[in-house]
Amino acid sequence: MQIDPITFAVIKSALDAVVDEMAYTVIRTARSEIIKDVMDYSAAICDAGGRMLAQAKTIAQHLGAVPDAMAKVLELHGDDLHPGDVLAVNDPYEGGMHLPDVFLFMPMFHEGRLEGFAVVIGHQTDMGGRVPGSNASDSTEIYQEGLRIPVIKLYERGAPNRAVFRIIEKNVRVPERVLGDLGAQYAACKVGEREFGKILARYGADTARAYMAELMDYAERVTSAEIARWPRGRYTFTDYLDSDGFSDEPVPLTVTITIEGGRLTCDWAGSSPQVKAALNSTLSFTKSCTYLSVRSVLRQDVPNNAGVFRCIDVIAPEGSILNPRLPGACAARALTGYRMLDVMLGALAQALPDRVPAAGEGGNTVLSIGGLKEDRTPFVIVDMITGAWGARPDKDGIEAVTNPSQNMSNTPVEVLEAQHPIRIDEYALVPDSCGAGRWRGGLGLRRRYTLLNADATLQLRSDRMRFLPYGLQGGKPAKPTRNILNPEAENRAMPAKFAVTLRRGDVILHEQPGGGGFGDPLTRDPERVAADVANDKITAEFARREHGVVIDASTGKVDIEATRALRQA
Repeated sequence: MQIDPITFAVIKSALDAVVDEMAYTVIRTARSEIIKDVMDYSAAICDAGGRMLAQAKTIAQHLGAVPDAMAKVLELHGDDLHPGDVLAVNDPYEGGMHLPDVFLFMPMFHEGRLEGFAVVIGHQTDMGGRVPGSNASDSTEIYQEGLRIPVIKLYERGAPNRAVFRIIEKNVRVPERVLGDLGAQYAACKVGEREFGKILARYGADTARAYMAELMDYAERVTSAEIARWPRGRYTFTDYLDSDGFSDEPVPLTVTITIEGGRLTCDWAGSSPQVKAALNSTLSFTKSCTYLSVRSVLRQDVPNNAGVFRCIDVIAPEGSILNPRLPGACAARALTGYRMLDVMLGALAQALPDRVPAAGEGGNTVLSIGGLKEDRTPFVIVDMITGAWGARPDKDGIEAVTNPSQNMSNTPVEVLEAQHPIRIDEYALVPDSCGAGRWRGGLGLRRRYTLLNADATLQLRSDRMRFLPYGLQGGKPAKPTRNILNPEAENRAMPAKFAVTLRRGDVILHEQPGGGGFGDPLTRDPERVAADVANDKITAEFARREHGVVIDASTGKVDIEATRALRQA
């Protein structure tokens, strides 16, 4: 078929509009703050073969896992799909990522023929298991983590599967939130089905199918052409998780990227064997994090579809932390995903130094607090704190912003306090937490919580306490993570990953790292340094120590002569 460029552009934009409308539907109808405020969910449209045609501006870490999950759906139910069906899965060993992320797939038909799938992934507040939030990093096997849902029909020909809904209801701590959020995902799938149907009706299924295939081919061509312009070679980088929480041994992640002939091979050999803790990343998630890392340095106009994935080969040894064997636990696999991004960008920076930023905060912190209120009703808080970007080759890093591998937001303080027995005493930037450089990293975030309930279980998952967010091109690393229990009383320093029982009035203080710096700190414009001091982002002592800039205490301005002498020294 002859492809008309105007029709091609219109259909591409229409698909993008469909998935974004699906995403807006989730926001408008979800029950929990982790979805409607933090925005930990994703939406996509796939063709009848399970190839992703378009993805919403949602969690990047999720969407590269869709192909593996779709392959399992088609393998198990490809001959038994009907209008009104909706399939669900969360099992990491059957195409999923970790148990809180529940995938919904709605097959979409036109004139009796399967034409595609609406896909919505939502991070549920709780999926059962030993710890509220089902996101503990200290579980040692998946059977401890919660309810595993294999690929199963949640709706069949439009009728809900009452047995499955009852099983979910009886296995989660906050069923009204979980079932409400599943309802929001279902509503978004229905929106996708309706709007996708309009495209098929307008252009005809045969024409639409041809243009959608061309859209993926186009993404592949553009991606391959750009990679072909990158310097050929092999680039290796290693970074570390501080530990798995059970021992003090660091957990290495290593990638070797081979650039050749418009293709990338990303080989994770040399990474840690699978670990005892719940930090293992399933192969689908490893692929997703690898794809998104490459996509983040591609030109912006490359379509976000499966065509990009065709240019990237991902290898991860079975039995490693990036391709675990059953029953490896993986609830906290996102932390490993964030480090995969840092490792990929560290390798890509060797080939593309003018495109890649320094390391960010190391991924969001997940703080889960759960228990029973005085009336015996359960509560579960899952607060995901997103912090700072590293400095970029031509700009400072950004603070209080989502990690590049996500597309999330910090939960508003008012929402947490209104819905849970918790008080947020402080929500602020941490001065001097950035890595110094010609361009400095973003500042880390501080949150301080006071428990107002009689007791509760706290699980906190963080990192970058020992292995700091790295700088590039001479930039300095950022300040490490800090966790303090009851800072005004016992002032007890806590590790990066821990679980503890809190009592009424207990306080937990968490400080995230900032982002690494880019370039020699002594080449930073002194006026930028003075502005940071004036804005309380750094102290005058930091300016002097890291940048060689002397600030006049009486005027707040740069002492030019003293700065020149100090920098020369």
